[in-house]
Amino acid sequence: MNKVILVTGANSGIGLALCERLLSVDTEGLQLCLACRNMRRAEAARSALLTSHPKAQVALLQVDTSSISSVISAAQEVKKRYDRLDYLYLNAGIMPNPRFDVNAFFKGLFSRNVITMFATGEGILTQQDGVTPDGLHEVFMTNLFGHFLFVRELEPMLCRAGRTSQLVWTSSSNAHRSAFSLEDIQHKKGTQPYSSSKYASDLLSLTLNTHYNKQGLYSSVICPGFVMTNLTYNILPSFPAFLWTLFTPIFWLIRMFTNTFTLTPYNGAEALFWLFKQKPESLDPYAKYHSLTSGLGNNYTQPRKMDIDLETSESLYEKLLQLEREVRKKLKDEQKESPP
Repeated sequence: MNKVILVTGANSGIGLALCERLLSVDTEGLQLCLACRNMRRAEAARSALLTSHPKAQVALLQVDTSSISSVISAAQEVKKRYDRLDYLYLNAGIMPNPRFDVNAFFKGLFSRNVITMFATGEGILTQQDGVTPDGLHEVFMTNLFGHFLFVRELEPMLCRAGRTSQLVWTSSSNAHRSAFSLEDIQHKKGTQPYSSSKYASDLLSLTLNTHYNKQGLYSSVICPGFVMTNLTYNILPSFPAFLWTLFTPIFWLIRMFTNTFTLTPYNGAEALFWLFKQKPESLDPYAKYHSLTSGLGNNYTQPRKMDIDLETSESLYEKLLQLEREVRKKLKDEQKESPP
């Protein structure tokens, strides 16, 4: 039977590169679903994939992970279309309105942490978060909670007797414990919502394994490395994207000293693609699988222990379940009040 693979945020960047790589090794044995917010861009991505792989089965699904109703509607559509779901790549994400701290940048430029600063953005990037129409903080909802609801809705398809399914979260080297707080899981009070949301995804992946492995569902986390995508370009929103190419020689030089500068979406998708070929039972739930590229341009995947613990991950899971109950009740109440 064909494997069914759904990728959120698949219309560009790492998500689209993953889809291209998957079809390159198995054009006819996969049913690929591009789950995207912008359907015009999704159509363009689908056309590009079919141009390279005319026999491929590529479907589109509209989903906005910042919207509760969109996530639930999308999950219902998935259940209508498919009777199974083998891989769910939770890749969509945002880093809204990033602010670049010039002083911190130049200070870090002449310090021993310069490579780390470039690779993770630590200390030089802050974000101005927004609030969704549902009343939840936008980065938390888009990067974490929307995906959590999606998984919960699709649980019957993901947990099937006699076979395994995989969740794969696109995390980041910017996922820092210091940015996350159990008392403020939406990161309402901080300036590092992106880092907080990615650290929370690391935690959530661990506890999902605890609760779902016996039902055949396995969760893993990857880091794509430093990749030149729209997310990267938005770090300096007033800086034209084409001017980033001027930095390319510098980035290539840095890559001679660190393997985290994957630079291209194809390279950044290495760990996502590598996990597709692994038996989920063999994977380490405490590891983040990093896409790495050597100075000579060779791609490989390396597991690195995450700075997480089961107690914190379980506490986050309980808080997310409680929030899920609250938003579902609110949605149900709103539906009752709406005229037929």
